[in-house]
Parts: sequence; structure tokens; C-alpha cells
Amino acid sequence: MSPAATFLVGLSLLGLFIWYFAAENEHRKRILGSFLTVIVTALCFFATTPPFDVRDKDGKLIEAGKIKLGLDLKGGTSFQVRLVRDNKEAPVTPDMQQQAVEVIRGRVDKFGVGEPVISPVGADQILVQIPGLEAKDLDAARENLQRVAKLEFRLVHPQNEMMLAQIESGQGIVPPGYEVLNSKERDEGPEVKADPAKKEKQDKPKPKIIVKKRPDMTGDRVSQAFPFFDVQGWGVTLKFDSAGSKQFGDLTAANVGQRLAIVLDREVTSAPVLRDAIYGGSAQITGRFTEKEARDLASVLENPLQTPVKIEEQRNVSASLGIESIRSGIYAGIAGLVLVVLFMALYYRLVGLIAFFALLINTLMLFAAMAVMHSVLTLPGIAGVILSLGMAIDANVLINERLREELAAGKSLKAAVQGSYSKAFSAIFDAHVTSLLTSVILFVLATGPVRGFAVALAIGIIASLFSSLLVTRNIFAWVLESGWLKKVSMLNLIPPQNFDFIGRSRLLIRMSVALVLISVAIIGIRGQNNLGTDFRGGDLLSFSYEKPLTTEQVRNALAPLGLRDATIQSEKTLNKEVMTVRSEFGSGEKIREQVQKSFPDAGLKFEQLDRVGALVGKELALRSLISLALGVLGIYIYVAARFENAFAVGSIVALVHDLIVTAGVFALSGREFSLIIVGAFLTIAGYSINDKIVVFDRIRGQLLENKGSLSGMMNLAINETLSRTLLTGGTVLLTVLALYFFGGPVLNDFAFTFLVGVIVGTYSSIFVASPIAYWFSGGSAEAIQAEARRTKAESVPVS
Repeated sequence: MSPAATFLVGLSLLGLFIWYFAAENEHRKRILGSFLTVIVTALCFFATTPPFDVRDKDGKLIEAGKIKLGLDLKGGTSFQVRLVRDNKEAPVTPDMQQQAVEVIRGRVDKFGVGEPVISPVGADQILVQIPGLEAKDLDAARENLQRVAKLEFRLVHPQNEMMLAQIESGQGIVPPGYEVLNSKERDEGPEVKADPAKKEKQDKPKPKIIVKKRPDMTGDRVSQAFPFFDVQGWGVTLKFDSAGSKQFGDLTAANVGQRLAIVLDREVTSAPVLRDAIYGGSAQITGRFTEKEARDLASVLENPLQTPVKIEEQRNVSASLGIESIRSGIYAGIAGLVLVVLFMALYYRLVGLIAFFALLINTLMLFAAMAVMHSVLTLPGIAGVILSLGMAIDANVLINERLREELAAGKSLKAAVQGSYSKAFSAIFDAHVTSLLTSVILFVLATGPVRGFAVALAIGIIASLFSSLLVTRNIFAWVLESGWLKKVSMLNLIPPQNFDFIGRSRLLIRMSVALVLISVAIIGIRGQNNLGTDFRGGDLLSFSYEKPLTTEQVRNALAPLGLRDATIQSEKTLNKEVMTVRSEFGSGEKIREQVQKSFPDAGLKFEQLDRVGALVGKELALRSLISLALGVLGIYIYVAARFENAFAVGSIVALVHDLIVTAGVFALSGREFSLIIVGAFLTIAGYSINDKIVVFDRIRGQLLENKGSLSGMMNLAINETLSRTLLTGGTVLLTVLALYFFGGPVLNDFAFTFLVGVIVGTYSSIFVASPIAYWFSGGSAEAIQAEARRTKAESVPVS
């Protein structure tokens, strides 16, 4: 679909949505809701078909998938490079960064890979993603990206040999205006010539050559460079632009008979004698180049960097590991979906099936939006998908539990459905807005995988609102109007409670404080060992093996390299054993060679190689902490504005409690923090605050409807939402358990972290958040009641 058509369709759908929410006639509302559901579902199905690449049995691509996969899912290599100025205090300008982006794009295009991504990051970095790059080509790619290729033409001193002899014997000095540069040794000296038919050869270049300090001409006038092969071997042809052709012609005409040095990155590549003037707009660099040297040289000469770059981070994932991650994710998703469907159908029966139908549309909308927006699905993006689906489940559980209460109050089924949606709207809206606020902050501040999490979460939140508030309500409206649904029955395994949560909160708060202190102590004791390669810097190498191999065998094999202290772990995926080695920066290639040499018959296959500089690791850690802190601050401001300051303090204290205790359990398990784990903690934060807002919304409702002590109304609200809190936690746990057991090693740490976070978050929603809000308010209901009336007056009720 063209951009214009997409815009018109989007504008039409927006108009229909406005019409739907403004319509007062029930019949018209049902028609509009049904039309919107069918159209949106059809468009989403069209946008995501096929979702992934379709290949034949030989692996040949038949049809490209609509959803773009990140390198961690489809395989490939990612480099993050930093521009480096000679003067460290001088800033990198946007023009320098953009020039480097275009140069690197030109070089990467020479690799012949499909859809590379080259984009600026921050003020002085560039992200380079190359899908499908083979492991054997990594060294060449790394060298090509970093090579400045500063090409200069400099005249050689007329008395070069004599002057060098005097300088080396200590009887002479370098003449003013000249300098001594190293020269490449070759069996035969290359030459620059106008006529390829002339095969005159130059004497073998000396190891050092005296050349002018100031170049007579620079390589910025080279418009094209390509390798060629003739009887002398491989060489490189240069094509100049019009101004360069004249400049080079004048230079060679004025210096016929002299030697002209071709200097590349302050090293003399060749220094031939100029036999005649060259006005043809081209020149040739010949010599004993290999084919690879000639092609690489042509590539960098055609795309010279004005500012040097340094690779700060490298990540390489094999295609097989990417496929394994996708397969594991699909298995985990199917298992989680089956478990949730069984639970919803058994517990809520027909109402649960309606919620399941809405969940399917929610999932379809999420992936369709990602396809239309050309968003890239990554492993942290899958985390965002899981959180958004968890919120969709939570919204439906909230509506169903409200429906149960309305029916218990003696209302008719139609009135109960209307009441359940009306009363659940504020909690659903506030919970989704806080998560959306967090995702926006993350998208603006974070980079790389964490930004993928933010995009998936934001899209999923919007899709969740559509499916829970429009799709399910519209289905209810039709089945009620047609008379198909006359009675609703649900299980009630968690009967109403009357527990004094506020009165007994002191003991539980002391226990929570103890858990926080113990967690901080565990994190402090482990220190730097908590941080993985992403944050500490270093190399991470993963390889699979067919024959039995132990971590001790690998450790002994690495002893000659002095790397016995490297972290080595063995993990099992669905169909292969994978060994992971974490070591100091720059040691990954040595480890790969040593392991391959030590175990030639083990059937090794190298799946992943990450290399992260210490500076990048610190920046990633700092950005992640800043993003999380600003997300928490944004949540505080929103909750304070929508509820009351006491509730904001309670939600933030409980959220910090959840994150610290989860981090403590994670550290105790001996795992390491990585970017994927950052995604897990962001997921926990979103889930946790969503849980607290539902409880606070019920407390606000009690304050508006009833009179009495604040502690009594808080206890009543917590007891009323207890079943919803436990049921939501249970359904999310089902999906996380599926992810833990079927998601493979890549998502195992994420699933473990989220599993702990869900349990801790459910606990704090019941026993921490409300007591903190109660104490902070001084136990008085007056201020909170006044704020509740104000927010109710400002809010727009859902119709």
C-alpha cells in the first residue's frame, strides 16, 4: 500500500473511531463497532501476510515476510563505531557524522548484503547492522569500516636515496618541508601511468621514503575506484572528477621524470616515476596486490573517511541461532496462549472465550502495526509484546471481575455489562497511559534493543485499548441484543475476603524492608560480577557442539591464552548444546581459534560473537538507568495528578521495592545483567505499576461512594480487587512459565527475571503500595477524597 493510501485509510479509520465514541444510538454504535472491527482485522491480516520469510526446501526465498526481524533473530553482525577527533576536546559536528554515515554506507554496499542499516546514534556514534554476514568475513568487514583511507599524492625528494643514507648514518637531517614515511615492501615497484599498454617498471621501493609534508593533491577528487587484473596482477584504477582531472594533469605535467608517492593513511603504497603527463582523468595503482587487497583498497578509496572511526561494540549472531530463537519464541508463545485460553475458558467460560477472541485481534493488530511502520522485531521487542499482551489479559480480567460484582449486586445482564465497562474504564485507561508514558521516555532516550522494546510496548498498548474496550464490548452488545446470551456463569475460586491489610501492614513492611536490604547486600557483594558483557565490556563467544564437551575441558583449553578465569557456561536449547565464554575485550577471536584447534572433532559451530568496549558498556548502563529513572518520575507525576500525592508515593516506593528485590534474586542466581534483562526490568516496572493503579482506582471509587475511615475503605478496596490481582498474576505467570521452559537460553534469563518480578509485584500490590499511601497521607481521607472528586469532575466517562 502506498504512503498516500495508508494515510487516507488511517484518516478514515480515525473518523470512524470518533463517530463510534460520539454515537448515542445503540444500534448505530454496534454497526460502527462491527465495521471497525472487521475492517481493522482485515487490514491487519493483509499487512502481516506472510509475517516471516517464506522459503523453499533449498532455502531459496519465495516471498519476503512483512515483519522485519532484528539481527538477534535473523542472524548477522552489528557494529557500533565512534568518530574520533585528533583533538579530543574538539566536538564531532553533525556534518562529520553524516559524512561518515554515507561513507560507511558505500563501503557496506560493496559487501553485497541485503538491507543493511546504517544510522547515526547520539552525537558521535554510528550503528551499522549487516544481515547475513558470514563469520569468515568479519575481519574484513571490521577492517573496512575502520580504515580511514586518507589518500594523498606527494612528490618524493629528488635526492631521496642519498638523503636517506645520510640521515640513517647520522650525517644529515630531514630537509625542511619534507618528512620520512614508511613504505610497503614489494618484489616489484608499482607505477602510476596514463597508458595501460606501457609496462615500464620502477625499482623496488625503499622501506622509507622522504616525501613532502604538504600533499600536492588529496584523494577527495577521486570519484570512482575499481579493481582490475592484467598481466602484472591485480591493481586499482582511479577516476577523478573534472577538477581532479585537471589538477592531476597539471601536477604530472610539471613533474615528469620525478617520483610521485601515493600515500594511504600515512603509508607510502607506491612511488613510481612519472613518465609523462596524465590528463585522461584516471590513473592506475599497480603492484603485487592480491584480489582481496585490490578490492578492499578500491572500496575505501572510493569512500574515504574524513574523520577516523573506532569500533566500540560488535555483535555477531549466526543465522541458525536466530532461527532457533524464532522457533523457541513461537513454541513458547503457542504454549503460553494455549494455557491462557484453557484458563480463561474454564474460569470465565463464554466470557473468557470472548476475551480470547479480543486477544487474538490484539496480537494481529500489534504485528500489523509493526509491519506497516517498518519496525524491527528484536528479542527485547518480544518482551514488549509480552507486556502488552499481559496488559490486554489484565484489562479483560478487570472487566470480567467487575461484571461479576455488578451481577452480584442484582443488576440485569445488560446493565451489568454496561456498568462493568464504565467502572473499569478509568483503571484500564490510567494503567495503559502510565505504561505508554514509560515507553515514550524509553524511545526518546534509549538506543538499540531497549528502543525496540519501547516501540513494541507502545504499539501493544494502543492495540490493547482497542481490543478490550471496543471489540469485546461490541461482541457483548450483539449477543445481548440478539438474545443469544441470557445468563453468564463463572467460577469463583477466590471468594471475597475481609483481611485487615492496613492493620497488619507493619510486620509485612518490615519484612519488605529486610528483603530490600538483603537484595542490596547481595548485589553489592557480587559487584562487577553482576554485569554482563553489555555493561562491563568484553567479548562474548557462543558455540554449539555435537559431541560431549564440558566447561572444564574448555577452561583447560584456554589456559595457554591465560584466560582460565573466563566465565564459561553450558546451556541446552531445544535441539542443541551451546557453550558461552565471556572474556576480556578483544580476546574472542583468539578463543575461537584455540577452541577450534583443541576440539577439531567436536562438531563446533560458532553461533555468536559480541564485543563491547568498556566506554560503550558504561554509556549503555548510564542510559538504561536514566531511562528507568525518568520513567519512574513520569509515573510519579501522572499518578499524583490523576490520584493524589500519597498514592504516587505508594506506587513509586512499591515499584522500587519490586525492582530491587527482583534484582537481588537475579544476582543470587548467579546470572548477569544484559540489555535483554533491562527489557525484563522495564517489563516488570510496567506490570507492577499497572497492578497498583487498579487497586488505587478501586480505593478512589470507595472514597467517592462511601464514608468512613481511610484504613477501612483501603482494606475494602484491596479485598475487592484481591481476586483480580491474583488472577492477573496467575495468567501472566502461565505465559512466563511457557517462555521459561520453551523460550530457549536466549530468553531464559528474561523469563526468570519476569517470573520473579510478577510474584514480587503481586505481593507489593497487596501488602506494600496501599499501606505506604496510607501512612504518607497521615491516615486522613479528607485530602484524598477532595482530590478524587476533582479528578472525577475532570474525567470523561466512557459511553
